[in-house]
Amino acid sequence: MVEIYSQPCTQEKLEILSTDAQYDLACACGSSDYQSRKRGNDGKWIYPVTLPNGGKSILFKTLISNVCKNDCKYCPLREQMDIRRCTLNPEETAQVFLDYYNQRKVFGLFLSSGVFGSADITMERLNSIAKILRKKYQFKGYIHLKVIPGSSNAAVEEAVSLASAVSLNIETPGEKNLAKLSTKKNYIKDIIEPIKLISNLTQKGSRYERVKQTTQFIVGAAGEQDREIVKYMFGLYDRLNMHRVYFSAYQRELGEESISGEKNKTVNPADILIREHRLYQVDFLLRKYGFKESDIMFEVNGNLPLTTDPKEMWAKTHPEIFPVDINRASKFSLLRVPGLGPITVNRIIQSRQNAPIRSIEQVGKVGVRLEKAEKYLIF
Repeated sequence: MVEIYSQPCTQEKLEILSTDAQYDLACACGSSDYQSRKRGNDGKWIYPVTLPNGGKSILFKTLISNVCKNDCKYCPLREQMDIRRCTLNPEETAQVFLDYYNQRKVFGLFLSSGVFGSADITMERLNSIAKILRKKYQFKGYIHLKVIPGSSNAAVEEAVSLASAVSLNIETPGEKNLAKLSTKKNYIKDIIEPIKLISNLTQKGSRYERVKQTTQFIVGAAGEQDREIVKYMFGLYDRLNMHRVYFSAYQRELGEESISGEKNKTVNPADILIREHRLYQVDFLLRKYGFKESDIMFEVNGNLPLTTDPKEMWAKTHPEIFPVDINRASKFSLLRVPGLGPITVNRIIQSRQNAPIRSIEQVGKVGVRLEKAEKYLIF
């Protein structure tokens, strides 16, 4: 049986492209429960994407094309895949976004794309949409542009000049790992050098310091260790002033089974999702708790423990630090206590200025987290 597809209209193209945009997470997509990424009953993620058929998200998020010349083995849009391809033109993209924005369905725009023609041709299309919005329609709001690996310095700088945030996905820790995923990308030239350029363009005191830079790792696709990811993550924050690092668990059913020579190896689908979660926990420790790369503990296989969160693992391996005196400990020390987060720690510091804290009940409603914290505290 032969299927004949007619040329899709704008609405149909948006249905296809906004759905395909779910594989890129390098943006802050939500601040409330309905906007955040969730795991469905089947174990798969429900992504925060704004669809023309009514799906909710805080950002209007779409590809401008799912045509792609790259061969990334983890990606369901790679060149070798037999999928329905389509491309939006700049004016119709801008118009559709403004329709959503003016209806107050979204607060901003996230634009990404497959690579059609060349990296610079693709970037020219992405940048032209931002230019239409900024100059023709005087849009002053949020625009996040995905920088295409291999783009010229001029194209990257133009994207930074137009955007509120930019992202270029680092994908893997190191070129050896990227080589397992793609034969067409040069890790240093196409990815690391543009990331450094964006960092220089957006550093404090620069013309574009207001622009935020993010990136994303594909977790588990190349057989890399969590230790490698954490090393690169710390470097991105410490040396390149990265605003956020995101992680996307490799969905084996969407990519090639034998990327890292593990075709016959049984992998529990839940484990890769837990790995992703543990990496997000480490990310929070680095950004919010003052942890360093050397503070993160790994198992003998180089990965984070699946059964214990990274903060509690650090506490268990540093018994000399605990228990911590809740009425005298510094903010830094309290942030090392499992179960205590920045908000709770600030509340403790404020509360103890008025009167000593004599029990965990004075800290807040006792649940799993405060029960855990109590074991590491003295009153």
